[in-house]
Amino acid sequence: TSSIVHETTHQPLLSTLSSVVETVVHLRSQGHKVVLVSSGAIGALAAIGQGRLIALWDNLFGQLGQPIAQVLLTRGDISDRTRYLNAVNTFKELLSMGVVPIVNENDTVSVSEIKFGDNDTLSAITSSMIHADYLFLMTDVDGLYTSNPRKDPNARQIQVVDSIAAIRSEGD
Repeated sequence: TSSIVHETTHQPLLSTLSSVVETVVHLRSQGHKVVLVSSGAIGALAAIGQGRLIALWDNLFGQLGQPIAQVLLTRGDISDRTRYLNAVNTFKELLSMGVVPIVNENDTVSVSEIKFGDNDTLSAITSSMIHADYLFLMTDVDGLYTSNPRKDPNARQIQVVDSIAAIRSEGD
């Protein structure tokens, strides 16, 4: 969420959101199928935050004539085979209709034990579900770190990833 809202006012960063919308529409015009994973809100405010954010996305995409659909997922949707296949089929159908699915964790029904935890994880799972060729992460962190630099003062930035296994061992 910190990438798309102002740090102190918590107002949406319209220029950032508009840039994302323009990029998505441009990618679609080149024949790419695009799925957007976006933050909404946390905890009890999730229902309000997700509603407002999807309305904002709908307004911005609507200015360029691009239809969108909201897809709310939980870990249960991924761990249960039938629900997983339903979600995959929903993505396929939306993409075939030229719709941009906007994905968020269904925070209103997720509990801490079964949450994705963050949108980076959710976006990776979503990209796997749709067999994406690319995954782009928009973040306010300036690189890949051995651990969360906001919580760990010893976190080191990783300049080049030569081995995912080595990265995993550094993060432990």
